[in-house]
Amino acid sequence: MNALRRIWEHFEEGFIVFLLAAMTLVTFVYVILNNLYTVFYSLAERWTATADLFNGIGDHVMDAAQSMTWSNALTKALFGWLIFFGLSYGVRVAGHIGVDALVNLTSKSTQRLLGLIACLCCLGYAGLLSIASFEWIHTLFVASIGAEDLGHFGIMQWHIGLIVPVGFALVFIRFAEIFVRILTHRQTGLGLADEAADALKLADQEDDKK
Repeated sequence: MNALRRIWEHFEEGFIVFLLAAMTLVTFVYVILNNLYTVFYSLAERWTATADLFNGIGDHVMDAAQSMTWSNALTKALFGWLIFFGLSYGVRVAGHIGVDALVNLTSKSTQRLLGLIACLCCLGYAGLLSIASFEWIHTLFVASIGAEDLGHFGIMQWHIGLIVPVGFALVFIRFAEIFVRILTHRQTGLGLADEAADALKLADQEDDKK
């Protein structure tokens, strides 16, 4: 079980890196192509002896840039996948912000009880959205509608939207793990990020440097 957990956690991190890299690469290539052809046209004007060569290269680069009308749609799709896939990763690494100033004033047993209640609310929210979004994806699957600017590549709307029910299902699993850890006294609350504590740590580090 621990081996499977490590494999999944490495896959999570690798997939997030892949999405970020793909978004960056597509945007980078599109921006470069949209600014590169003017360079060749300028060179053609400067060196008239080789104007035909530079104009030809500029035309090819401009055609390549104009053919990448799909880049914006693909970037938005990748960003959507990054958001919904990253939801469960944020729960795992305590990346979501928690507001627990009043909770921390209570006893440990009360904190555990409040943690269980909060966890049940999160489980209900994630489960409800996962089921509802699955029904939405099923409707898109039946309709078989092509994605905007990506349909000619065979990418359908349900392909892009599939990450929504999957993402919330993964969030449900993460909170189910937290619920079990609270019940077994291995955790007190949801284990979310504490910005105030982080700010104090940074302040202490700055003081130590001085």
